[in-house]
Amino acid sequence: MARSALLNVMVQSALKAGKSLSRDFGEVQNLQVSVKGPGDFVSQADFRAEKIVREELLKARPTYGFLGEEGEEIKGTDGAHRWIVDPLDGTTNFLHGIPQFAVSIALERNGEIVAGVIFNPATDELYTTEKGGGAFLNDRRIRVGARKVLSDCVVGCGVPHLGRGQHGKFLIELRHVMGEVSGVRRMGAAALDLAYVAAGRLDGFWEAQLNAWDIAAGILLIKEAGGFVSDMKGGQEMFENGTVLAGNEYIRKALEEVVNRPVPQA
Repeated sequence: MARSALLNVMVQSALKAGKSLSRDFGEVQNLQVSVKGPGDFVSQADFRAEKIVREELLKARPTYGFLGEEGEEIKGTDGAHRWIVDPLDGTTNFLHGIPQFAVSIALERNGEIVAGVIFNPATDELYTTEKGGGAFLNDRRIRVGARKVLSDCVVGCGVPHLGRGQHGKFLIELRHVMGEVSGVRRMGAAALDLAYVAAGRLDGFWEAQLNAWDIAAGILLIKEAGGFVSDMKGGQEMFENGTVLAGNEYIRKALEEVVNRPVPQA
């Protein structure tokens, strides 16, 4: 596949940060047995990865803005462009030695996502996309799944945990979805979950309480893979309300209906 100069910059930034994360991930197994535990180490791994990405991107385009999970937003003098970065999506997986984590980089132009990269250094899987150019996994074009009924589908989700609210609301959503699908998966890295939808590995996905850096690259990846993405109510305010629903045309719509069903009355 032919990549633009901007996408090449994004890919090289993700690969460089991924190399750093791979080295740190190799140390996590040893830290698991220490009294202190790996928490502080992993937070530093996160900061190191973001520093690498930020420096690489801003070196290439110094006038662009930068929004990352770990640092304060940088307002670019350009005004039209902004990088949106999660240097380590799936931190808890990383912390526990689970190889399901990624570097996620998106480019926003005048409020619209126009390019995205998601890289899992543990599996060496690189997802890339540009507006109007399709979606790719390691240079192979990918498409969303073709299933049309939920009963044939495996869907992914996010599960609110300690420190997150809406546990009861999610349990109701899960109860409804469980009764309609072949399987539900919770893998712990939203960027990769969205990439899996784009690649047809998951038929659909829903989650709330997300940030822009969790979903920006994945949203474009799914759209360029022929899929559909909305917020939980079917609108396009994913960044504003932190919710996402994804799948092909049929599954996204069906999933929207199921997760928004009213609470069953006793």
